[in-house]
Amino acid sequence: MHTLFILLKKEFIQFRRNKFIPKMVVMFPVMAMLVIPLVTTMDVKNVNVAVVDLDKSETSRRIISDMEASANLTLSLYAGMYEDALRAVEKGDADVILQIPAEYEKELVCGNPPAISLAANGVNATKSQLGAQYLLQAVMKTLKTLDVEQGIALPEEKVFVQNRYNPTLDYPVYMIPALMIILIIMICGFLPALNLVSEKEAGTIEQINVSPVSRLTFTLSKLIPYWIIGLLVLTLAMVIAWVAYGLVPVGSIWIIYVVTLLFSFVMSGLGVSIANCSSTMQQSMYVMFFFIIIFQLMSGLMTPCRSGRNTSHTLSRRVISSKS
Repeated sequence: MHTLFILLKKEFIQFRRNKFIPKMVVMFPVMAMLVIPLVTTMDVKNVNVAVVDLDKSETSRRIISDMEASANLTLSLYAGMYEDALRAVEKGDADVILQIPAEYEKELVCGNPPAISLAANGVNATKSQLGAQYLLQAVMKTLKTLDVEQGIALPEEKVFVQNRYNPTLDYPVYMIPALMIILIIMICGFLPALNLVSEKEAGTIEQINVSPVSRLTFTLSKLIPYWIIGLLVLTLAMVIAWVAYGLVPVGSIWIIYVVTLLFSFVMSGLGVSIANCSSTMQQSMYVMFFFIIIFQLMSGLMTPCRSGRNTSHTLSRRVISSKS
């Protein structure tokens, strides 16, 4: 333990004397949390909607009008038949199909309306899912307005999609927790790997090999400072998320720290493995970036994890019905 304490003291002294790494540890989380959620967005705009209005009533025209008023939806086709709207989807001219059944207004007044069908193009999973959500919210908003204005008793069993934890589909809410994970990957996985490889390039690791310091003690002395820095960076990121975006953790904060510490163990283990197989810092950087890209693609942040299962033109259907 005394040897480990001396090595840790040496690591913190080297960290403090470094001209770049301390500034990067502070500035990188601050810039990532403040800038990236504002400039990097996957919010879907201009979702093209093909409408099949088989009712042609005042209610259906009200639904279409409210849909056109949405900032995210665009009426691209007013089709007379569902097959025409489907061909528009196949050509790429429409992303979502809204079909209002015949005699919808009449049945709505009677309290037993038929289903309104929403069909989204499954090729672009992100755009289709968010587009269907926007369209569904617009339709449900219109039906609720009609309920208030005309006193139509809508069935209690009507389908309503609620986006839990992010009801407004605000993209920074998705980005900020993911950025915290990326920061932990960079701090606890990237920097320890570079630190170990720098020992190889400087030749000081040969002196460690002939000293009475064990491998475990030497490895822990390289990793423990970055585990501590990773927890401090997580704290800084949560403070920035609270001050700048009003986002605070719900539940036990201690669980977040424990899980983060376990994740730091995994990433630092990966960094040590890469450092052992690397001869130069450039080589370790390339390998780490390779794994970071894989982690980001598999995390579901950039693209849905299941979007690659089917590349054909498929439609995901959703109905707004009075019966489940």
